[in-house]
Order: sequence, then structure tokens, then C-alpha cells
Amino acid sequence: MKTHAWIGAVMAAAAALVLVPSAQAAEGLMGDPVEGRKIYFEGKGDQVPACASCHGEDGLGSDDLGAPRLAYQVSTYELKQLMDFKTDKRVDNTAFAMNDIAKALTDEDMRNVVAFVHTLKTPFFGSDLDKLRENGVEVGNVARGWAIVNFGIPERGVPACKSCHGFNGRSAGRIFPAIVGQRYTYIKHELEAFRLGATTPHTQDENARDNDPMGMMRKVAAKLTDDDIKDVAAFLTQAPPATPGNPRTPKRP
Repeated sequence: MKTHAWIGAVMAAAAALVLVPSAQAAEGLMGDPVEGRKIYFEGKGDQVPACASCHGEDGLGSDDLGAPRLAYQVSTYELKQLMDFKTDKRVDNTAFAMNDIAKALTDEDMRNVVAFVHTLKTPFFGSDLDKLRENGVEVGNVARGWAIVNFGIPERGVPACKSCHGFNGRSAGRIFPAIVGQRYTYIKHELEAFRLGATTPHTQDENARDNDPMGMMRKVAAKLTDDDIKDVAAFLTQAPPATPGNPRTPKRP
């Protein structure tokens, strides 16, 4: 009973932090996708380059640039990340550009961009692990990653990823981000950043990440080894977002 109560408290707190990233009403959460499209493809002034230049025209991200996939991401999560970049609660420790970009955007601009990104529905099946191996990238074990995502590592107190992120990490409502089909290099990088953030704040080490509600991801990442992180990333990047279903014809009553 205590465990269920704790989980309920965590989800309630996370909802308060993530679902309402500003004091504005829900109608202000999403903006104009037409205006957002202009910024996504054309940028804004001299300080904001086109989002597509790193995240791709279809929002699929890039392993080479370390840019995450934005398509099919939870819109409230994306808006929170932009706001955190703007207020330096999160540091872009990959391209070292998002903080300056976010500062050059108004709150309305950010809502508009998120509204447009929400329209990107290009199918994506993750990073090409074979290509990454050919390029000298160390890739984890998919089978071991599947086990961690679905069952965690009980002996080390690591919960199953699906307990918060849903089946294969496809997200659970408006609170937790979608991690299925995310870029391998991005998943690995962020888990390592959360692990560092468990002991060192980002104000002391720009490679750390600590903008997760209630430190939930930091607590998990702190218990993961390098191999665990690579294994989880290998599975999630190519995991299917939906179950195959039951192929059998149901019996008539």
C-alpha cells in the first residue's frame, strides 16, 4: 500500500510540474501551428536558426548531431524543455545552442513551435544500429535492454522504464515523454547526463542534467551502469510503439 501511495504522490507532483509549465491557462499551452511552421523551417531573426537544420524536416532528429527526434513527442514535455532552456534550468550539453535559441523566443513563439511539431507524424523506427556500429559507436544489447525496460533491475532497485513511460516507452499520458523510437545517441547521452546530475548540479557541470520533476530520472540513472544505459538505448530506439495484437479469431460465445 505504501508503494502505491508513493507512486500516486509522485505522479501527482509530476503532473503539477509538467502539465502546467506556466501559470497560463490550458488554452495558452498550444499556439498557432502556422506561425510555428515558419520558425521551424525559417528560424527567427539572426539568433534563431531553423529548427529543421538540426532536428530534420520531419522532426526525426540526427544521430550525427545528437539531436533528438521531436515528432510524436508529448507536446507539454517539449514546451517544458524549451522553457527550461530559456531559464537555464537545463543546459544544452550537446550542441550548446538551445539555451541561446530559447532565450530569443517569446513564450508565444515556443507554444507556436510546439503546436507545429505536434503535427509531425512521419513514421520512424529508430536509429540504424548497424550503421552506428560501422561508424565505431558502441551499441548495447537489445535483448538486455528489453528486459530492463519491461522488468527493471530488481536487485539494484531499478524500476521498469514502462512503469512511467508506458509500453516500450511510448509515453504515459501528458506527464512522461515518449522515448520509443528516439535516437540512440540521444537516449544514451541523456541517461548519462541524468546520472551525473544525481551527484552534481548542472550549475557546476554543464554535462549534468537535473530538470526532471522530483529527481525521478536522476534516481534511476544513478543505479545504471554504462552497459545498462547502452542496452536500454539499443532496445528503445528500435522498439515498436504498439503491440502486435492477437492474430487469433475470437470464439463466438
